[in-house]
Amino acid sequence: MAACVGAAGLVSKGASGPDPKLPDVQLARLSERLEQGPAAAGYGDDQRWTLARVVALIATMFHVKVGITTAWQAMRRLGYCVQMPIHRGIERDEAAIEHWRRYQWPSLKESPPVPGHGSVSLTNAGRR
Repeated sequence: MAACVGAAGLVSKGASGPDPKLPDVQLARLSERLEQGPAAAGYGDDQRWTLARVVALIATMFHVKVGITTAWQAMRRLGYCVQMPIHRGIERDEAAIEHWRRYQWPSLKESPPVPGHGSVSLTNAGRR
């Protein structure tokens, strides 16, 4: 085995580790299918691609059984990122929150500390 010397030794040999389970051709087809949305895959009105759904889609499209990690890696290769849904209460009043943030929070944030308050530690209680 010849050693790579000089500039030839600095040339990238590609990513280390095993090749991805889904080649670029299949990844391109998966991307096109993901763009159609979950409803087109029969998931009703819920418009979220979960990793479990992507695993099922890969199995259906390519007849390949992959795990959640492989689906996650495929989604990252396609440029997708994790998005967590925001759960908010139905009774949330956006106008009241905005009013509080605009008028009350700045005055609380800028108020000086109350003088005379010291440590509440029991170890300092006898040192007065």
